[in-house]
Amino acid sequence: MIGRPLAAKMKSLVSVCCLLSLLALSAADSSIHDEEPLIHLQLQQPEGDLFSCGCDAAEEQPSQSSSNDTPAPERAMCQPCKPLSTTEEEPPLEHEEEEEGEAPLPEDDSSAEVVTTEDEDHDEVVQQNQVLSSEETAEAEPEEESLEDQEHKEAEGGGSTLRDRSHIEDMLRLATAEPSAEFSGAIKTLLNIYHKSIKPMEQAFKYNELRQHEVTDGEITSKPMVLFLGPWSVGKSSMINYLLGLHDTPQELYTGAEPTTSEYTVIMHGEKFRTIEGIVMAADSSRSFSPLEKFGQGFLEKLVGIEMPHKLLERVTFVDTPGIIENRKQQERGYPYNEVCQWFIDRADLIFLVFDPTKLDVGGELEMLFRQMKGRESQIRLILNKADSLTTQDLMRVYGALFWSMAPLINVTEPPRVYVSSFWPQDYAKDTSRELFMREEISLLEDLNQVIENQIENKIAFIRQHAIRVRIHALLVDRYLQTYYDKLGWFSDPHEVFQDIVNDPDKFYIFKSILAKTNVSKFDLPDKEAYQDFFGVNPMSNFKQLSSHCSWTGGCLLEKIEKAISHELPALLSSVSKSTDTPAPPKAAPAPPPPLPGTCEGPGCEEKPKNRWRKQ
Repeated sequence: MIGRPLAAKMKSLVSVCCLLSLLALSAADSSIHDEEPLIHLQLQQPEGDLFSCGCDAAEEQPSQSSSNDTPAPERAMCQPCKPLSTTEEEPPLEHEEEEEGEAPLPEDDSSAEVVTTEDEDHDEVVQQNQVLSSEETAEAEPEEESLEDQEHKEAEGGGSTLRDRSHIEDMLRLATAEPSAEFSGAIKTLLNIYHKSIKPMEQAFKYNELRQHEVTDGEITSKPMVLFLGPWSVGKSSMINYLLGLHDTPQELYTGAEPTTSEYTVIMHGEKFRTIEGIVMAADSSRSFSPLEKFGQGFLEKLVGIEMPHKLLERVTFVDTPGIIENRKQQERGYPYNEVCQWFIDRADLIFLVFDPTKLDVGGELEMLFRQMKGRESQIRLILNKADSLTTQDLMRVYGALFWSMAPLINVTEPPRVYVSSFWPQDYAKDTSRELFMREEISLLEDLNQVIENQIENKIAFIRQHAIRVRIHALLVDRYLQTYYDKLGWFSDPHEVFQDIVNDPDKFYIFKSILAKTNVSKFDLPDKEAYQDFFGVNPMSNFKQLSSHCSWTGGCLLEKIEKAISHELPALLSSVSKSTDTPAPPKAAPAPPPPLPGTCEGPGCEEKPKNRWRKQ
């Protein structure tokens, strides 16, 4: 009885154990089938083009991997980054099954690691998608990317792209810069008239000591001179660099935000690039700068000449001047600044007065310059530089402020021409009036080309104006002498008579009597105070009357200079203007070749009549 219950209990235990084993096997099979898709997904991830394995991310970011408690499962998850065989995959799975059956907590950690690695893979996929999308937008919109690159370069200080300079050569006609035979002949004729009719009168009555304007052969044969004036750091040197194309070359003039140009720099044509000292320029009589010696050695040290081979310099000469500094006294410069500027103003064919939006104030030096330029308002051009640094509204306000500052200094009814642009090699700033600035630049180039084309006419007109002044000076000195000899008696003091005439010339109607002469205007008469200084240095005994300057062979000096003013110089001017107006004769057309044998060109031919204007 006792053995039967024990046997029944054993049978029940065996059956229970069998059931438990079957349940365990079924649970193991289900766990294997559940994890197989995860393994296959990880194996398929490297095969795609947009996904990465994620192993590098786990190695490069130790902070994320160190947060896990068990590093062993992390290595097991990174192994699928490499292509693995199925035989190598099964042993880790069995090992994991045993660990799952013994300790359930590490299984939770491994599942957390799987989630973190999946998040890392997702982040990398998002980053790669962003990179691909940026590449696609870059290929689709290259222009916007280039603009962004330009903004980035400008922010780093690299500057914008360079501007095209082809229109400068076209407007200034640099391709045909060689002088013609008519031009050379007109210059020789002008020199001959000056030496025969005008210069003898200058020397006889010492006109150069009155006006301090000696006309030399170098000045007559020289090219047109363009003078740059204005405050410091407004872009005068940058404008010369732009016109000559000297940007990023060894010949480039030094520029900067501080006052950089402290010398008078003369840029002229030469066979090779070289720098000439002011002492050498003044000693060379063939140049037009020899009269500058009268301003002293202190000024000659501030005078520099630069020669370089350039097409534009074959037609014009540029003069860069030191900037106007209102808070500096004249004595600190070491030379007479106003007198030197007057010398260059008298010889300049075109005067560019440059300003920028930050320097519109008027001080003592600028006011004195405008006084010295009185009578030459037609040669003055105001330039508002760096205009692309302002918005359109601010530019209008600055333009009005410029005229408000210049109005008291320019005493003419017609305002001077103002050019508004940015004259330097860099491209215009964004969101500015580019078309307006380009039209203004083209207008300035046309103005400059007009001066270059009319240089021979301007030379003739200048010599004629100079001859009129010399004639008026000779007539005044002759009138002073005639009055002196008339008032000088036997018992009168010569010195008192001389001082009485010089100090009060209106008492003896000296200037009024000159106005009765032909080709004499009251606006051309010099100041009365100038003759007080003139006769203080040159007594009347050093001069002879005009009637004494006559000879049987050479004639009278007064008749020669009047003939040059009234006939010779106007005839030369008209001949030059006619030669420039008449177009060049067309070339003769070549004779047609003789007809080929066998052709029929007579009236009896049955062929259609040929068009003689059509090219055969």
